[in-house]
Amino acid sequence: MTADPLRLMAEVDRATDRLMRTAAALDDAAVAAPSALPGWSRGHVLTHVARNADAYVNLLTWARTGEVTPAYRDAAQREADIAAGASRARAEQLADLRAAAARFAAAADEMPPEAWTAELTLRNGPKPAAVVVWHRLREVEVHHVDLAAGYAPADWPEAFSHRLLHELVADLGGWDSFPPLVLDPAETGHILTLGEPDGAPTASGPAWALAGWLAGRTKGEEIILDPVGLLPAPPPWK
Repeated sequence: MTADPLRLMAEVDRATDRLMRTAAALDDAAVAAPSALPGWSRGHVLTHVARNADAYVNLLTWARTGEVTPAYRDAAQREADIAAGASRARAEQLADLRAAAARFAAAADEMPPEAWTAELTLRNGPKPAAVVVWHRLREVEVHHVDLAAGYAPADWPEAFSHRLLHELVADLGGWDSFPPLVLDPAETGHILTLGEPDGAPTASGPAWALAGWLAGRTKGEEIILDPVGLLPAPPPWK
């Protein structure tokens, strides 16, 4: 998967279209029903995806203008905005999500080439603005699964699954409490390791299955562990 943010925007657009089609097939009762995220309805998920687009508009504005505009004013504002929009009917949810996605696309279009290298202070430290587009794609794809409306990690594009898997493995590399594990994505044969690989069990399966499990979006049913045993529980990830 390309790291070029402008080329990656095409993937964001396609992922957003898939999410919109899933949401459009729901009725108002289904939007109000529970999602796969504890304590959140599907309306919470859809509202979060919309507000996330606006948050990332703030980050791209920061990169383009140099004026510090954090994604969210604070955690309380983020939660309040999600709660305020969660109970809306499907039509309003769809209109909001469509408009927010358009604002994000417009913000990306306005970025001069040099602005993509601007350093932003994100939750996990300083990052170049170019990562914002990947983060947006990740939000749309993962939370599409969280709608629990027929879209699953198996539906993720292959390139997305591989990039997400590598990112999750890199993140977990800092967790000393996570047991050593060798990961073998079936499509590539490119081995990934967590901790010391000597004597560690091997988890084999499609990249989407490995990524979905490490992201907490599946229980690892499609993964084969050798020697046979129980997969360790990955730390919470959103």
